[in-house]
Amino acid sequence: MSCAGNPDLHTPNIDRLAAAGIRFENAYCTSPLSGPSRGAMFTGHYPDAVGLSVNGSPIPDSLKTQTLGTLIKNAGYDCAYGGKWHLPLLDIPDKEFGFENLYKHSDDGLAEACVDYLSREHKKPFFLVASYDNPHNICEYARHQNLPYGNIDTPDLRDCPGLPANFAKNPYDADVIENERTANYNVYPTADFTPEDWRMYRYTYYRLVEKVDKEIGKIVDAIDKNNLWKNTVVIFSSDHGDGIGAHRWNQKSALYEEVINIPFIVTLPGKKNAGKVLPQLIGNGVDFFASVCDWAGAKMPKGAAGVSFRKVAEQGTSQTPHQKYVITETRFDGSRTRGWVVRSEHYKYVLYDKGRYREQLFDMHNDRGEMRNLAMENACSEELQEHRNILEQWMNTYNIRPSRPKLHDVPGKRLESKAQYQNAYK
Repeated sequence: MSCAGNPDLHTPNIDRLAAAGIRFENAYCTSPLSGPSRGAMFTGHYPDAVGLSVNGSPIPDSLKTQTLGTLIKNAGYDCAYGGKWHLPLLDIPDKEFGFENLYKHSDDGLAEACVDYLSREHKKPFFLVASYDNPHNICEYARHQNLPYGNIDTPDLRDCPGLPANFAKNPYDADVIENERTANYNVYPTADFTPEDWRMYRYTYYRLVEKVDKEIGKIVDAIDKNNLWKNTVVIFSSDHGDGIGAHRWNQKSALYEEVINIPFIVTLPGKKNAGKVLPQLIGNGVDFFASVCDWAGAKMPKGAAGVSFRKVAEQGTSQTPHQKYVITETRFDGSRTRGWVVRSEHYKYVLYDKGRYREQLFDMHNDRGEMRNLAMENACSEELQEHRNILEQWMNTYNIRPSRPKLHDVPGKRLESKAQYQNAYK
C-alpha cells in the first residue's frame, strides 16, 4: 500500500481508509493459504485444530451453526457476502452460514453489487463482506497464463520496480522451502526466474493491487454517499500475502514476512482515531472473528480462539495492552509440510516440521527482512527457548497434532504420556 510507504504503486482508495482509520503494522494471517485463512476468519478456530488446514476442506458439521455469519445474524443483523468464499466452494451457498449470497466469485461486478446493497434502505443493522480475488491473479502470471480479470500490459523493464533488499536468501534459511518449490512447479514456477523476471513479476503484482484498489474505491464512495461512516466499522485486510521476490519466493505458504504480515485497517464510526498507526499484534483470522462478534454483540462460541481488538482500536494508543504474541500456522499448498510462527513484540520464531535449519529466530526491530537467523547463535538461546515454550503451550492448548505419532515438533520436547501418544492423531 502507498499509505504504508511503498513507492512502487499508488493505492488512493485504500489510503483513504487508512487516513480515516487505524492501520495496524503488525497484523498476521492465521494461515497463509486461502481456505485455511478464511476458515479461521469465519469459524474463529485455528485451521489445524478443526481440520481446515488445506484448500478444499469443508467446514466441520459441528461448526456450521457457529460461523461468524450465523452468530451475527442471530444477533439481529442482515448478513450479505459477495465474492470469493473458498470454504470449500468458491461461491458461498445462498442462505447458508448465515449469509445471503450477494454476488458470485468474481472481481467484475462485485463493487457494483456492494454499492447497490449499501444504497438500500435497511431496517436492520448489516454485516457486509466484499471478498476480492486480486491481486491473486499473480499466480496465473507466474505460470504465463491469461489473467481471469484481464491481462496487464508488458512494461519497459526500466519502469519496473527494483529487486527487494532481501532478494537473497539468508544463509541459514530452511531448506524445506526450496524443496517445496522443486516439488510443486505448478505453484512455484520461479526456480529459473532471472532478476529481470522478478522485476516484471513485482510490476505486475503492484498493478493488480492497483486494480483492486480502484474497485474498493467504488465501495468507499458509496459509504460516503450514503452517510454510513457515523455508525459503521470498516475492516480492510487480506487472507495472505505473496513473496513478491523476497528471498526469491513467489506465492504463499512459506512463513516469510511478505507472505504472512498482511495489511490491516480498521475505520471506526465517526472516523474516530483517524490516521493512527498502531504496533499491537493482530491475528487477522481468529482475532477478526472475535472482534466482529464484540462489535455486533454476539457471544463467542465455546472453544473459539482469538482476542478482540475493539478496545485497542477505540482507545487508539500504542500503550493499550493487547496480547503478547500471535500464532501463524502453515501447511504448504499441495504438500504435507507444516510450519508455525510465534510473533512476539520483539522477535519472530519460525519452525518447520522437517529439514535443515527448520528452526529460525529473527529480530523484528532490526531485521524485518529476515536475513540473520539468530537461532544459529548462542547469544539468543534464552529468547529461542522462550519462544519454543510459547509454541509448545499453544500446541497443547489447541490440541495441535504432531507431524507423526510419538514425535513432537518443537525441538527439545517429547510426548510425555501414554495418553498423548494415543491422542496424537485424534
